[in-house]
Amino acid sequence: MEPLRHEFRLSDAQIGALVTWFTIVFAVAGLPLGRLADKASRRWLLAVGVAAWGGLTGLAGLASSYAMLLVTRLGVGIGEAVCAPVATSWIADIVPAGRRAKAMAGFMLAIPVGGLLSYSLTGPLAQAYGWRFALAVAAAPVIVLAPGILWLSEPESGSGLGRQGSGWRGLGIGFWWIAASGAVINFALYGLSTFLPAYLTRYHEVSVAQAGVWMGVGTGLSGIAGAGAVWALGDRVRNRLCLAAAASILAALPLFAAVRLAPGMGGASVWLAMLGYGLLQMYYGLAYAAIQDRVQPSLRATAMAVYLVVTYLGGASWGPVVMGGASDLLARRAAGIGPVTEAARAAGLHGAMYLIPALAVVLGWVLWMAARRTA
Repeated sequence: MEPLRHEFRLSDAQIGALVTWFTIVFAVAGLPLGRLADKASRRWLLAVGVAAWGGLTGLAGLASSYAMLLVTRLGVGIGEAVCAPVATSWIADIVPAGRRAKAMAGFMLAIPVGGLLSYSLTGPLAQAYGWRFALAVAAAPVIVLAPGILWLSEPESGSGLGRQGSGWRGLGIGFWWIAASGAVINFALYGLSTFLPAYLTRYHEVSVAQAGVWMGVGTGLSGIAGAGAVWALGDRVRNRLCLAAAASILAALPLFAAVRLAPGMGGASVWLAMLGYGLLQMYYGLAYAAIQDRVQPSLRATAMAVYLVVTYLGGASWGPVVMGGASDLLARRAAGIGPVTEAARAAGLHGAMYLIPALAVVLGWVLWMAARRTA
């Protein structure tokens, strides 16, 4: 983000808007694509989606303006919108309900592993060779992934065990509380992941490469630990999935509250944030399993797509731009009547980090309400 900000002379709100508009397209496209996944070949749909996802990531490296960069991100959103509805319904078809939380946790390990590779590789590459080269490297795996998907054997839709007869109309209020929890957690995580590297470089004066490595190793190890905890425990709390997720979120609250340390304590800040991230990462395996347990097999991808519309339009799309806007506002206040200096920008982003522990409180309450409605 920092090299992009300097090259295109962007504000934090503009940086946040890159993620916001991507997320809006991702959420809206997910609904028809999720419905299509319940009716058509999931294998071909996933292969095409991954190809678009990776191809447009690489194309962003050719952007000559902020507008072109934004357009490529919108295309990535359409490609990525295929993945979660197709993958979760596919997993639910091949894994019995009694082992589904473990399976979803295994699937969600992709996020911390991908984060570890992305931050720790592309941070140093961006510093050494520029952000354009880093995007080309990030896009390279699609060369293997897209054709590899076509070699998979697709299960018959609805072949797994699920709660039969609940139907789309039988989701009830519990589903919508789970969807609301997704909006809150993605608001927080998208804002955090967008600006934490910039926070480390501005406020703690860490290099771009070092911030990338710290974020990569931190998100990777803590995320793997969080998903691993669900792998080990998730199916033992099958009837209390939302309550277990609420407990993990509240445990993360003091860690995020302590992130705002004094300048020069970047190492301690990132590790506190990453411990909290690992606890938040437990949410996905638990929540996704709870959703799949409540939906009849023929509507699993559609239900997941609806969940994503609520969570991304209602939460993730606003997290980065709200945090960026808060950072800009606080930076202007810190600057007073003078120009907004780099020191003022650092102070502004430091203050905006208060949003994360505040959202953890809200998320814990929403998950508690979901637990009451899904017991």
